Amino acid sequence: MSDATETPCSEDAGTVRLERRGAVAILTLDAPRTRNAVTDPPVLDALVAALEAVGADRSVRALVLTGAGKAFSAGGNIHDIRNRRGMFGGPADQVRNAYREGVQRIPRAMAALEVPVIAAINGAAYGAGCDLVFMCDLRVAGESARISSNFVKLGLISGDGGLWFLSRVAGPAVAAELAFTGRAVSGAEALALGLVSRVVPDGDLLPVALALAGGIAANPPEAVRMTKRMLQQAGRVDLPTMLDMAAALQGICHAGEESRLAIAAAGPAPQAAASKEEK
Repeated sequence: MSDATETPCSEDAGTVRLERRGAVAILTLDAPRTRNAVTDPPVLDALVAALEAVGADRSVRALVLTGAGKAFSAGGNIHDIRNRRGMFGGPADQVRNAYREGVQRIPRAMAALEVPVIAAINGAAYGAGCDLVFMCDLRVAGESARISSNFVKLGLISGDGGLWFLSRVAGPAVAAELAFTGRAVSGAEALALGLVSRVVPDGDLLPVALALAGGIAANPPEAVRMTKRMLQQAGRVDLPTMLDMAAALQGICHAGEESRLAIAAAGPAPQAAASKEEK
């Protein structure tokens, strides 16, 4: 990926677009026919390929994920679900394998990313689209955003691990309410519930998300990657394990050139600066 370029990530241009703004990558779901549903093989394959490309490019320091048009993502292809086609058709064991070899590739690819991912939520994020939102590290919502883990309304559950991500972001009580009711929350309510970090006018959504990504990308990249690893482990391991991990990664930071240059660029310590002024 080169600066100011835009590249379709499959033979079908109506799937996913990946572009660069300096050290920030922008990944846009662009499948208008299905309101950016992620379960169609062309979209699914393109999305996973794009995530893997971002992960392999060490020059990328942050990723913004959004949808084209008026929806972030409708989740699954409702026509295929209704008609039990594709990954939704066949006996139970066949559907199970289709999920494992299909849409579950998305959370695996997202979890493998070392750079922070910001969801810029434009319009509806339903079902698997809602799950994708909570796979991201940060979330910015437009005023028109509507977020719904609506699986129970269709007699289904989240098949891509979405409840694991929702519980980590929302906490058990809020996650239970959203999962059991399947109701949609607005951007404003999502902010009140702590599901997103900010709500902005729709026209400002991408600029705000890019500014947030730019602020992240301005920091020493390896320290940011290590910080993400630590945040991923928080709540999964006990405190002694976390302390051991922190000591090991901090040792790498202190011994690295990245930290030396960043500290030198920060100027003298406040105490030293004060002493110099006194003289």
